Amino acid sequence: MLSNIGIPGLILILVLALIIFGPSKLPELGRAVGQTLGEFKKSARELTSELDETEENEEQKSEK
Repeated sequence: MLSNIGIPGLILILVLALIIFGPSKLPELGRAVGQTLGEFKKSARELTSELDETEENEEQKSEK
């Protein structure tokens, strides 16, 4: 998804963020985005592991 943006697009997004939010708010905004992405990844990992466990349990039941 992000590979299609490229360097010029990334620079444009950063400049727009700087103009809209100002230099004092950018660190807070970056921290919030980082925490949100971290929580999303954690939830996705948990969901994937739960699905894998459920799948393994169903396979074990079908073998018996």
